[in-house]
Amino acid sequence: MTQEQTSSRVPFTSVTAIAVPIAQANVDTDQIIPARFLSLPRDEMAPHLFRDLRYNDNGTPKPEFVLNRPEYAKAEIVVAGRNFACGSSREMAVTVLQDYGIKSVIAPSYGDIFFNNCFQNGVLPIMLPEARVNQLLRFLLELPGASITVDLPTQTVLGPDGQSDRFEIDSFRKDCMLRGVDEIAMTLGYEADIAAFEQRSITARI
Repeated sequence: MTQEQTSSRVPFTSVTAIAVPIAQANVDTDQIIPARFLSLPRDEMAPHLFRDLRYNDNGTPKPEFVLNRPEYAKAEIVVAGRNFACGSSREMAVTVLQDYGIKSVIAPSYGDIFFNNCFQNGVLPIMLPEARVNQLLRFLLELPGASITVDLPTQTVLGPDGQSDRFEIDSFRKDCMLRGVDEIAMTLGYEADIAAFEQRSITARI
């Protein structure tokens, strides 16, 4: 398996985009993509993102839900309440957001599995203090269509109010995101070094 075969992701550097506020706490993975849609091919899942929050039982859109408002139609960033994407483990909770067009999520905290799956799929999850996230949510609700800038090299988030906040990220994961590779592809990049180390170990035992 070559490095190219393990990753076709786009490197993540900086994105300035409309941000959509999902203000509820404890939004779980079944709300993000309900279990009844998990058997669909990946390319058919995106319309079912937040299906039960977005649509009535008869399939008509709920006008009060943010993703049904035209101001947020081209959002590429989600700002969410605490413990976002908790609940059952499903990688599709990340990929359905990604296929909808979301490149980064900002929240005070996440479900652990979702948080890790984001990095594996090239979506940048950012943790900021809950008080600051609540400020961002208020701005986005009061100014529908407002933009946020997420800059990975400097590890900063520039809010619609002009305030810049720094976020923390593991250095290895940051490097993977910047290069557009997953952990396997990054490891394969050191394949020659690994082979040389193994050969030295064999020689040392002879």
